Amino acid sequence: MCLIVFDWQPDAQSDAGVHDGRALLTLSANRDEFFRRDADPMHWWTDAPGVLAGRDLAGGGTWLGVSRDGRFAALTNYRAPADMRADAPTRGTLVSGYLAGERIAPLDYLRRVAENGHRYNGFNLLCGDFTRRELGWYGNRADAPPALLDAGVHGLSNSLLNTPWPKLVAQRDALADLIHAREHPPLDVLIDTLRDPRMADDASLPSTGISVERERVLSAAFIETPEYGTRSTTALRVAPRASGLALDIKERSDDDGSHRIVRPGRFERAFAFDIA
Repeated sequence: MCLIVFDWQPDAQSDAGVHDGRALLTLSANRDEFFRRDADPMHWWTDAPGVLAGRDLAGGGTWLGVSRDGRFAALTNYRAPADMRADAPTRGTLVSGYLAGERIAPLDYLRRVAENGHRYNGFNLLCGDFTRRELGWYGNRADAPPALLDAGVHGLSNSLLNTPWPKLVAQRDALADLIHAREHPPLDVLIDTLRDPRMADDASLPSTGISVERERVLSAAFIETPEYGTRSTTALRVAPRASGLALDIKERSDDDGSHRIVRPGRFERAFAFDIA
């Protein structure tokens, strides 16, 4: 997962009988990956009942997922090519470990991860528990401990939380505009907005240790190269209802589950359920 923008409102309440109030979480995310790396699209896991996520078939973990009991986790890689270690453990299991493991508070889980964060290549990890109204972040390249997030619109790309890379700023602002215009923008609109192929001007590109040409290509929200690109886009909303919390999630990907890549991805899966 290489770009995530989200609006987090832990004090959101339902205006029952009139209209639905602001969502607890509104999120859209792009997963960028090499085309040769097989993955299953979003589905309910048979070996971890209650977990809904895609699955990386190389490492066994995932990049973004939710659970029926109201947990959420997502991960982005931190771009630092000079620091990459081939023997580092796979980062995707940090997401699946939270979703499928014992239920603990998000901050407690992130603190456990931080104890061994040095073993991994660079990453950002979001962990949330909607029933607790808690969402936390930890980056193993940050000079800061894990922390719970304040309300507001946030973004993650391949640097630390809210680092103002052009695509993060543009997509974070676009999400804020969508929510301002309509409290619950359709998931399709969230997906379409994030699939933006426009590249940033060279003057605004970050410098992460790769060529300017590569930085330019990766500056797009929706990435397309011969061997690497945006493999899927996910939109998620968790909204208060009079009876509790309702979760809606939709994924548009380049793989229908047969591991035959079709570009640009148009295969869609959608799920909706009340959080137990």
